[in-house]
Amino acid sequence: MDRGLARRRSRSMLFAASVLCLYILLSSSIALASIHIYDHEPFREVGNTYLLAGGSEAIVAPLAATDSPAYIRFENITFRRTKGAGKARGSAAVHVIIFEAADRNDIGGSAYGGQRAICCTPDLAKMGVCKQGDIIRRPSATDINWPLILDVHFKGKSLTTVLDFNKVFIKKTGMYNLFFVACDPNLKDMVMSGKTFWKNPDGYLPGRMAPLMKFYVFMALAYVCLSIIWFFQYVRFWDDVLQLQHCITAVIALGLFEMILWYFEYVNFNNTGMRPIVLTTWVVTVGSVRKTISRLLILSVSMGYGVVRPTLGGLTSKVLLLGITYFLASELLNITEYVGTINDVSGRARLLLVLPNAFLDAFLILWIFTSLSRTLEQLQAKRSSVKLDIYRKFSNALAVTVISSVAWIGYEVYFKATDPFNERWQSAWIITAFWDILAFALLCVICYLWAPSQSSQRYAYSEEVGEDSDDEEAQSLTKGKQEGQGELNLVRQEKNGGTDGSFDQEDESEEEDKRE
Repeated sequence: MDRGLARRRSRSMLFAASVLCLYILLSSSIALASIHIYDHEPFREVGNTYLLAGGSEAIVAPLAATDSPAYIRFENITFRRTKGAGKARGSAAVHVIIFEAADRNDIGGSAYGGQRAICCTPDLAKMGVCKQGDIIRRPSATDINWPLILDVHFKGKSLTTVLDFNKVFIKKTGMYNLFFVACDPNLKDMVMSGKTFWKNPDGYLPGRMAPLMKFYVFMALAYVCLSIIWFFQYVRFWDDVLQLQHCITAVIALGLFEMILWYFEYVNFNNTGMRPIVLTTWVVTVGSVRKTISRLLILSVSMGYGVVRPTLGGLTSKVLLLGITYFLASELLNITEYVGTINDVSGRARLLLVLPNAFLDAFLILWIFTSLSRTLEQLQAKRSSVKLDIYRKFSNALAVTVISSVAWIGYEVYFKATDPFNERWQSAWIITAFWDILAFALLCVICYLWAPSQSSQRYAYSEEVGEDSDDEEAQSLTKGKQEGQGELNLVRQEKNGGTDGSFDQEDESEEEDKRE
């Protein structure tokens, strides 16, 4: 029956691993940085227009007149056309469009319900709706001045033109989009260079990322509290600390360090508008190390390392190889996404980087639950009831974690599928925060189940003694010094006293039989 339960758990984990792979493949990349740099960016043909996406960010309007303004600032925005386009007669215009996501339907249109066009078509021009070559625009229901369109003209045969407009102040909170559009076919091979600065009243941090800065403060405080409790027990029972508990200490320290680094990375991002390469590299490297050690810790615990068996035996090299492979795959993905990049990684490049992490995570989950099922069977066969109870609690915690992960993955897929334009950006930070909270909760469970105690070293592998060690095992694994020491000595005295008394009673009964 236990084997059947183990098989069902393995199947459930295979399903969870498959869902995890699906989630990783469907998940989106990080938000764009607040300073967008364009270096000879080409325009791509979309319908009857040539378009270049300049960015999309959430901007929070100032609450009071005394607050710092929110704006989009242009710096050295330069358009360069080809020599052939410069020989064409007439003035060619480039349109700069800024609009809120809620007003996206106010840009573009169609004459007879066909394909939607951004530039005015001959049919729409005949109907008097717009002027051919201009942008189709309807005033917003909340502000007639939005969407905002700024025009830049090439003069004569000049090959370059510069956007003279400096700032666009934002007075309404929302998700804003910036597009550079050319309707003239002669501007097909045009390129653009320059910078745009997107600033909120509190700094350059995008609106959908700003709550994470405060979140990492609370996470750092949570790790500090856990560290204080753990290190108090860790130092108190230093002589009896297991190798497993050293690994737990390393995970706690790395988690605290990672939260602190993320906070300072966001603070610097908020102040400067850019992500420093050195600091961001440190953050993602520490995060990759922490994730790798955490997964190997869960795998080792599932194998019974440190409690049921003193070593991993012949599996040590395989576990280390898997850890190194996972670290390299995670580090490559994080560096590509976070370090030195201001735009999202393209779909094909991201797919190539995400696939190794997805397969490794799926393989780890299957290995963890397979090993855990075997460990439970071994403990049950040896009738080590106390350790069996601990591992059942650990198994339940992992099951809750997997169920929560699957449920959250489903919610996240639904969230992203129903919000393609990021209009619910104010709650998007919760998607990222949940995974850090879940990892911290599971770490707390592991710390509770395998906390250092008075006799943890002495009775770590006491299942070899037999059933009689369960009482001592219970004292060493589940209680501290104050509760465990006196009761453990009392149990030993009772055993010794009981043994001596039994011998005396047997001798007396034998003498009485002889007399009779």
